[in-house]
Amino acid sequence: MAEKIYDVIVVGGGPAGLAAAVGAKEAGAKDVLIVERDVSLGGILQQCIHPGFGLKYFNEELSGPEYAYRFIEKVKASDIEVKLDTMVLEVGDHSVVGINPKDGLFVAKGKSIVLAMGCRERTRGAIMTPGTRPAGVYTAGAAQRLVNRQNMMVGKKVVILGSGDIGMIMARRMTLEGAKVLAVAELMDYTAGLTRNRVQCLDDFGIPLLLSHTIVEIKGNKRVEGVVIAEVDPATKQPIKGTEVLYECDTLLLSCGLIPENELTKEAGIKINPITNGPEVNQFMQTSEEYVFACGNVVHVNDLVDNVTDESLRAGQYAAQYALGTLPKAKEIPSVTGNNVRYICPQRICPDAPAKLFFRAAAPKLGVTMKAYADDKEIFSKKLIKINPGEMEHIEVKPEDMQGVSSIRIEVV
Repeated sequence: MAEKIYDVIVVGGGPAGLAAAVGAKEAGAKDVLIVERDVSLGGILQQCIHPGFGLKYFNEELSGPEYAYRFIEKVKASDIEVKLDTMVLEVGDHSVVGINPKDGLFVAKGKSIVLAMGCRERTRGAIMTPGTRPAGVYTAGAAQRLVNRQNMMVGKKVVILGSGDIGMIMARRMTLEGAKVLAVAELMDYTAGLTRNRVQCLDDFGIPLLLSHTIVEIKGNKRVEGVVIAEVDPATKQPIKGTEVLYECDTLLLSCGLIPENELTKEAGIKINPITNGPEVNQFMQTSEEYVFACGNVVHVNDLVDNVTDESLRAGQYAAQYALGTLPKAKEIPSVTGNNVRYICPQRICPDAPAKLFFRAAAPKLGVTMKAYADDKEIFSKKLIKINPGEMEHIEVKPEDMQGVSSIRIEVV
């Protein structure tokens, strides 16, 4: 019997993986496989019971599980094969090496592979917070899973370090569950997450937001007894002596940034962007290994799951086209960051196809104009009331604007 070769193998069954698999099927892929390490599909959406999902994609306000359910049903209806409770150990040479209780160690072959592993949180070790090592220190996502999926309360008096979206959402969640959130401390002088989450999760509940502050010490032996918060110099980000304040608490939640889950990507020898920590891609979501595509938070951390879905549907469609031999090949040009732009995704562009370029500002600013240039020729301009690093922006570039140029540059002025 001949070895089965899938058209598309998707690594990850969260929002990105689900959309990529659906997109591949819609584009004509016959055999599609999703490999997911959890015992169920849905990824992080399973624990995001708050509303706010789907406003752009479905024009409805859904909870995370509701949003995931819609794509899980599409997967079931599309005859897509799924392997759950399966850990992928290696990706390379048009194959995925995995292991699970049913199959043991196995190798699945694919004409194209889509990486959709999502991201993980920075831990206390990653941000090097000093002090003792007591119980009661959680990442915001770990606390969210314990409270929302396992019905376990993590604490009663809480301090949150970092103003990422999960941290602000957990400030509201802990308050609704009866805990007292004493403060959210943020190292930067602006919030790291969406403005709507600051308003709905902090302002509406009277939770103090301490910008330009950080934790300089964790106190406690067996359990957290308090944290010392100090103001930081906005320029150096170093604590200012004499500004330390002790907050007595039993729980510390960390919301200090997300990191694309890219161990498999790196081991496969795929080029990684040093700013996003994800693989460099073109507008087809194609990595430096032409048969490997990537999408969602494994490429760059998105602010909205709706954007993840849009990006991942395209990744699946183009992965299917590659498997079917219909994906165009052309010389690529780079996208280049200009004034007040931290990064752009995709980093490479095929000039013969439209490109949607997502980017984040390097610093917040009011009354700005975002512009795109083909070499030195302005091809796009739009005024914005404000721009914030916590909220992604995008510009669409047409093929006729990219012919005969060496790069596309985006800047905010």
